[in-house]
Amino acid sequence: MEQLLENFSLDLFVKQTILFLLLIFLMVKFAWKPILNALNEREDNIQGALDAAEKAKMEMENLQADNKKLLNEARAERDAMLKEARDMKAKMIADAKDEAKVAADQMIAQAQAAIESEKKAAVADLKSQVATLSVDIAEKVVRAELADAGKQQKLVEDLLGDAKLN
Repeated sequence: MEQLLENFSLDLFVKQTILFLLLIFLMVKFAWKPILNALNEREDNIQGALDAAEKAKMEMENLQADNKKLLNEARAERDAMLKEARDMKAKMIADAKDEAKVAADQMIAQAQAAIESEKKAAVADLKSQVATLSVDIAEKVVRAELADAGKQQKLVEDLLGDAKLN
């Protein structure tokens, strides 16, 4: 420190002080404003980027909410369509069963009517055949009875006796 005080020159000190003040003045006049402007501009850019990021984040949240809403609506619509399709399927099956039952009932009724008709025809045919056979048998019996003259006479008398006069 002593050596510093020994080599101290007031002239040099004043020159250096003037130069330093001149340097500060020049820095303030020419460099300080551009540096502050650059810093302010950078700060504004950073703040703008932060605001844009926040805005993008909000928009993304809104889009996600909208997507969830649309997805829920689509699911609800899908569920409604599936329920409607199930109901339609059940109705179609029930209608088909009903139609099949009606058709089966009609076929059964037609079959029963056909059976009844065939039965009546068979009974009529059987009666006709029985009548024909009865006539043939009666004819053969009567021929056998009428082949003898005495039996013919007796038969005529019995028929006349049975016949009532009006």
